[in-house]
Formats: sequence, C-alpha cells, structure tokens
Amino acid sequence: MNKAEFIKAIAQKAGISLSDATAAVDAYTAVVTETLKAGDKVAIANFGSYEIKEKPERQGFNPITKQPITIAASKVPTLKFGKAFKDMFN
Repeated sequence: MNKAEFIKAIAQKAGISLSDATAAVDAYTAVVTETLKAGDKVAIANFGSYEIKEKPERQGFNPITKQPITIAASKVPTLKFGKAFKDMFN
C-alpha cells in the first residue's frame, strides 16, 4: 500500500473527503517528525511507540576492497509495535 492508497483507505474508513484525509495523514507525519526531532517519544496506545535510537560509531569494511572503515554514529527513527497490536496477528 502506497501513500495514495493509504489516504484513500483512511477517507473511506473515516467517511471523510480525500482532501481531509490527506491533511490528516500529512499532519500525523508532521507531528511525529517534529516530536522526534525535538528528542521526545510518541506513544500511541494499542499501536506502538516512535522514538529515536542512537547508533554508536562502529567498525565495518568496504565489501569491494575489504578495507576496514569507520561507520559514523547516527540517529535512527524506530517504531516499536505494542503488545495489543502484535496480538492481532497471532
């Protein structure tokens, strides 16, 4: 499912127009992004939680030359699904 299909499904499920659904999805992603950039966590009950995980600097290697390289530290957004959400699939 791509973004357009997702927006169409939201519009049908909520009984709203496509433009309203587009605005809602865009607002959702904007709020999550802004919150994570501010260093906070977003927790949605019965769904999951978004947070930023910090990956430390580490050693790797170039697969072509086999030379060791240093992979810089980075921040990665993650989504951890909650137990109630995971239980829907088992």
